[in-house]
Parts: sequence; structure tokens; C-alpha cells
Amino acid sequence: MRLIIVDGLDGVGKDTHAKLIKDRYEGMGEKVVLRSHPESDNFFGKKAKKALLGKGKINKLKASVFYMVDVLCSIKKYYGKKEYDTLIIVRYLMGTAYLPQRLAKIAYDIFENFVPTSDYMFFLDASPTKLLKRFEERDELEMFETLDELVKVRKKALLLAESWNIIDTTGTVEATFSHIENVLEKIDNKT
Repeated sequence: MRLIIVDGLDGVGKDTHAKLIKDRYEGMGEKVVLRSHPESDNFFGKKAKKALLGKGKINKLKASVFYMVDVLCSIKKYYGKKEYDTLIIVRYLMGTAYLPQRLAKIAYDIFENFVPTSDYMFFLDASPTKLLKRFEERDELEMFETLDELVKVRKKALLLAESWNIIDTTGTVEATFSHIENVLEKIDNKT
């Protein structure tokens, strides 16, 4: 089974590009499942989403913990199942970057040992100011969707993602997906 991870800060286009990746592989005749966290179809995903809309340190911690359990539920349910050729997960290990600085790397290293990884790990990136512009039309912002939080989390996430495929999403969706598709082809041809 091919495991594709699409991660990054809010507003970088994770869900958009995950859907395009799904369409690409389905167009090749593959059976693909796409999971985007936090998922609203289980208890932990609902709790993570509720905490993200809250405020304060306790909600930050709750959002991260519930999010990680939500991801683990998806892995257990879908990873390695013979009925699928590809599993695409949106929001994976980078949820740990939302933890305080001293915990982020530790949590990432621990979490990485509990979940499968692959060569198909994409960190979609854009500047915090660009992301804030994308949030202008939203009715409600999550606790991490401020300039200060985006700057802090992006710095931690880029350090954690040093071995990932880092994709700049400041261009058009088409240009960004073309770059992703080139990486996918290279990895597919290696395997």
C-alpha cells in the first residue's frame, strides 16, 4: 500500500492537493482512501476540532492529544488493508508542531515511532502573511490562525519536516500540483 502524507499549516491547500492526488491515482485505476484530520466521524476528531475552536493552554494541549489519537484511529482502520492501493492522510505528524517548543520535537519523535512513514510525505508551505490573507473569508478562526502563532508553528514545523518533500504553495493550485505530481512520479518510478 502506498501511504501519502499531506501536511502543513492551516490555509496551505492540504485538502485541495490531497483531493487532486486522490483523483490522480483513481484515474490510474487505483482504490484510494483519503482521511483528513481532525475527522468529524469519530469521538477524537470531534474533540480535537472543538478544542481548536477554544482558547488557552489546556485547549492547545487537548487539541494536539485528541488530534494524535484521531490519526492513530485512521491508521488502525485503513493502513495496510488489501482493499486499498493508496491511503492519503491529511494532517499527520506536524500536529506536534503546535505543542510548546520544548515538547514539539519530543512528541514528533515519539509519534513517528508509532505511525508508519513513507517517501511520500509532503509538507506544504507558505508564508504566514500569505496564509492570513487566505483566512480573510472565514467566519471563525482557530486558535493557531493568528500571525504570531503561524510564525511560531511554521518555524517548528519546518525543522521537523527537514526530511520531507517541502512544497511551496504560494503559486497557483495548478503550479503547486504540477510540482507535487513530479515528486510523485519520481517516487513511483523508484518503487
